[in-house]
Amino acid sequence: MAFPQPRLAPAELPRHRARSIECGQGAVRAARFNADGNYCVTGGSDKTLKLWNPYKGTLLRSYLGHGYEVLDAAGSFDNSQLCSGSADKTVALWDVATGQAVRKFRGHAGKVNSVQFNEEATVIVSGSIDSSVRCWDCRSRRPEPVQVLDEAKDGVSSVKVSDHEILAGSVDGRVRRYDLRAGELYSDYVGSPVTCVCFTKDGQCVLVASLASPLRLLDKDTGEMLGEYRGHRSSACRLDCVLSERDAHVGCASEDGAVYLWDLVEGSLALRLPVGQGAVQALAFHPRQPVLLAATGGTLQLWDTGDAAGDTTGDAAP
Repeated sequence: MAFPQPRLAPAELPRHRARSIECGQGAVRAARFNADGNYCVTGGSDKTLKLWNPYKGTLLRSYLGHGYEVLDAAGSFDNSQLCSGSADKTVALWDVATGQAVRKFRGHAGKVNSVQFNEEATVIVSGSIDSSVRCWDCRSRRPEPVQVLDEAKDGVSSVKVSDHEILAGSVDGRVRRYDLRAGELYSDYVGSPVTCVCFTKDGQCVLVASLASPLRLLDKDTGEMLGEYRGHRSSACRLDCVLSERDAHVGCASEDGAVYLWDLVEGSLALRLPVGQGAVQALAFHPRQPVLLAATGGTLQLWDTGDAAGDTTGDAAP
């Protein structure tokens, strides 16, 4: 006799401002959880990278070495390394424990907007305003990239990496997906400058944020538009978009100082989080829990469901 599978509880949303951290980095340009979601890293306009315990508001380490503001950062699967991209045109590889820069990769002709490790953290993929995506071998001493993907006609604003694919969003209005196994390039035109792209957890769809346009969910293989999400404001800034830990909701930062979260299937607005006065510059969803990071100005905020144990500060959002 086969027993029915237990029904999953409805997906929860992070409605409660659990902590607010003054990062002391000027404007926070990037905020990213590490692989297990226990820590996060922020990149600032003061050229620094900082590692935090966001639940306690504790600064664990600062990483110094970039010449201009840090625009993006990412952690490796084993949490031993960080990578960062900067307006100084370099990509840096950092040792988390020592705080030292292990390598500096130079080759981009403009600021580096986005960086990601591959699954094994052997390669860093970077996207730049110079219209290229470059792949850097972390183990080799070679100074040049192992691969350059230069099909974009304008700056590359966002890159994401899966086990065999690179996803790149460009200011030329196209989302390009490079299938590294098949050696194929797939391109979808969305009509306005792309600011952020990400894969769904199941790898079947792509979420795309672009200027003055709704958030779009595309079928990865066919390019068919599966959903549109409206309400946020995106007219001038490069804003992050995210998927919740169970792909139940999609979210986007907004220039009106809020974070908008929609039901992925229905397309209805599920929640508007009032983060601050200015644009929300960075956004990240916890890999396994309904917990959200949002940054505005020099402040990083942690949002949760309000029922987690532990010390929290701030008030519940209305």
